Amino acid sequence: QVRLVESGGGLVQPGGALKLSCEASGLDFSRSHMYWYRQRPGSQRELVAAIYSDTSYSDITSGRNREYADFARGRFTISRDDSRDTVLLQMSDLNSEDTAVYYCSAEQKYWGQGTQVTVSS
Repeated sequence: QVRLVESGGGLVQPGGALKLSCEASGLDFSRSHMYWYRQRPGSQRELVAAIYSDTSYSDITSGRNREYADFARGRFTISRDDSRDTVLLQMSDLNSEDTAVYYCSAEQKYWGQGTQVTVSS
């Protein structure tokens, strides 16, 4: 049974930072493409960032194994630790528009329960 557990959400002031973590189990993590999505109040779920598996070393070091939504590029960083079956999302320079429930996904097929991020003063 695949299980994804997100953590790290919370309340942060505008301009602040948070690091989200997603621990996976029940799947071949190193071979899984991993994603972060978010769902803002009153909006549909949207892709935040993706990090792919089975990519070459050059792709990993150059960052070509990652993709970001326009709103995330330059502020958010996705990374993975295949030794711990964990995917991270480092978020910085947060603003109120980033307030959302953030979900971890494996292969866009399996989903976690989400972690709430609230950006407010």
